[in-house]
Formats: sequence, structure tokens, C-alpha cells
Amino acid sequence: MISFEVDQELLKELYLQKVEEHLQEIEMEVFFMDSKQLATYLNMSWNTIVSNLLYDEDFPKVRLGSKWLFNRKEVQEFMEKYYLEVRNNGGDILKYKRRE
Repeated sequence: MISFEVDQELLKELYLQKVEEHLQEIEMEVFFMDSKQLATYLNMSWNTIVSNLLYDEDFPKVRLGSKWLFNRKEVQEFMEKYYLEVRNNGGDILKYKRRE
């Protein structure tokens, strides 16, 4: 007779890891984000986004009535460039102002 033991903690850890991977895949399929999703995605408060990004003419956004929508891929591309600009100009988002 064959017997085996299952490490329940390891099994739970592997299960949660796969669930997280799947959720990330689903999240990346989302085309538009709303303001709450954007704040979560950027790990910034909405007030910081408004003060430092939203009204930058190059920041990718569209308006639907009173709601802002953001294309995930375009936001990622913008933020990669913006990150380098900020880093190369002192590294402080709150002090950095883009040149027009």
C-alpha cells in the first residue's frame, strides 16, 4: 500500500500564489482604470495624482461625464518616463514640475 503526507501550509501557500498570479493576469486585461484603480495602481493618493499628474497635458486620460478614465498601458508608459525625469531632477515628485 502506498501512502503520502501533504504539507497543508505549503499547499496553502502554493494555492494562494497561483490565485494571486491569476488575479494579476486578469487585472492586466483591464483596458481602462477609474480614479480609485489608478490610485491603487500607482500607489499614490488621488490628491497627489491630481496635484502632480492629472492636469499634465501629456498624462493619458479621458473624461466620461464627471468620471476620469485611464488607459493602463499608456499610464505605465508615461510613468516610466516620468519616473526617470523625476529621478534625474532631484528625485522628489512633490518638488518636481515638468517643463512645458
